[in-house]
Amino acid sequence: MKITKTKIKDLLIIEPDIFGDERGFFMETWNHKRFLEFGIDFLPIQQNESISVYGVIRGLHYQLAPYSQAKLVRVVVGNVLDVAVDLRKNSPTFGKYVTVELSSENKKQFLIPRGFAHGFSVLSEIAVFQYFCDNFYNKDAEKGILFNDEFFNINWQIPELQQIISEKDKNNKLFNNAEINF
Repeated sequence: MKITKTKIKDLLIIEPDIFGDERGFFMETWNHKRFLEFGIDFLPIQQNESISVYGVIRGLHYQLAPYSQAKLVRVVVGNVLDVAVDLRKNSPTFGKYVTVELSSENKKQFLIPRGFAHGFSVLSEIAVFQYFCDNFYNKDAEKGILFNDEFFNINWQIPELQQIISEKDKNNKLFNNAEINF
């Protein structure tokens, strides 16, 4: 397993070992013991999956503490641009973000700690997106930041006329008005 640090502390790109031959491949996507060996204390208790078409932008989503979630995300089919925004007020990178391309080809995973907003855009015809979470979903703690907030100026790599955004995500708050308790 290869672990790559990003410009934001605790936000990690994980590349599993892949064992392949003429039959296909095998990879271990999560192993608590191996993660602990790398100093990563992440214990998922919920797994989610979404399927989206080209142009979908989901996010930027998070849950307030104490219901915040760390997530280990990956793409099973297709290609996405994944985005994590640091919402930890005492962090030197508060308000900064990292993007990483996740695909069924590169098999990269993105470990997003608690205290981050998360979103992604679908760059392929279809994408199957999976994420392991270390805390349960809590509807009352769910919050969001507007995906196209000029504060971040995120390039989602989808032309504006082809963007597909839910009404809920279109109504998320601007970063400067968002409720944050990390």
